[in-house]
Amino acid sequence: MTSMLKKMNKNTKSNLITYGIVIAAFIIMQTLISTGSISSLLEGLMVPLCYYVILAVSLNLVVGILGELSLGHAGFMCVGAFSSAFFSKCMRDVITVEPLRFLLALLIGVLVAAVFGILIGIPVLRLKGDYLAIVTLAFGEIIKNLVNVLYIGKDSNGFHFSTKDVMALNMEADGTVIVNGPQGITGTPKDATFFIGFILILITLFIVTNLINSRDGRAIMSIRDNRIAAESVGINITKYKLMAFTISAALAGAAGVLYAHNLSTLTANTNNFGYNQSIMILVFVVLGGIGSIRGSIIAAVVLTLLPEMLRGLSDYRMLIYAIVLIVMMLFNWAPKAIEWREKYFKFGRKKKEAVK
Repeated sequence: MTSMLKKMNKNTKSNLITYGIVIAAFIIMQTLISTGSISSLLEGLMVPLCYYVILAVSLNLVVGILGELSLGHAGFMCVGAFSSAFFSKCMRDVITVEPLRFLLALLIGVLVAAVFGILIGIPVLRLKGDYLAIVTLAFGEIIKNLVNVLYIGKDSNGFHFSTKDVMALNMEADGTVIVNGPQGITGTPKDATFFIGFILILITLFIVTNLINSRDGRAIMSIRDNRIAAESVGINITKYKLMAFTISAALAGAAGVLYAHNLSTLTANTNNFGYNQSIMILVFVVLGGIGSIRGSIIAAVVLTLLPEMLRGLSDYRMLIYAIVLIVMMLFNWAPKAIEWREKYFKFGRKKKEAVK
């Protein structure tokens, strides 16, 4: 009982430190922005920083806590972004209260992404390892390509849909195009702010950390550690895998809403919703430490700010990420690296014990 209390206290303490770091970082950055101490370029990175942190933490729930490799995270982000931007564009003149409109758009983006998470998760989560990674990657690409061939317009008769071109919509003279195929959605209200992003990070952390430390979280981690043993004690594998996958997808949808409402034009291409984006989010998770929520936050912040700090290397960003990913994988899983690490840390511990 005492050990359980100690463990609970340790988890609570760790979570409070994470919250403290995020709040302190927000206060420092907000102070620097209000005093004009940072450049406009860096100020413009604050909202992207927020959605990358949300994406990294939510993907860590699947990769680190559930132990499954998903490469379709950008697909869920895309679904959340386009569904919320569509709602905001349609309701721009109807709901004039910006915070209320954004809140409704956020709920729609999260719900649509969660529904896609369930629909994709039910058949896909029966797979594991490389097969799961390939199928989720394919899902992300399918979503991106579907958005690029979708044309939606609205006139006095209602909504019109087409997968051919704008002319095929056959709208009246008063009609407006909302989704314009590869050109995406233009004129989305820019409701996303650094403060809203900060609040969404705190909500994401609250959901993920509470899930990890709950009974459901322990069941999810037991599936990661030993699927057969977990099944033998009566844990519903499908239920808990689907729960983690759906929550992760919903949070990615929230990041997509933030992304969509930070731009005046929303398009789906390889860099923002394709495999490049999914790989980049995975790099955040791996570099920060698989299963480490605080590590994901730090890695997302560092890797988002670094290309801007070193603008000359921006063309080589994906190459650098690939090298970092390979190095981290080798360091964590290569037998020689594990042997060297154990030897080094054992030596360090012995030295400390000798000093005591």
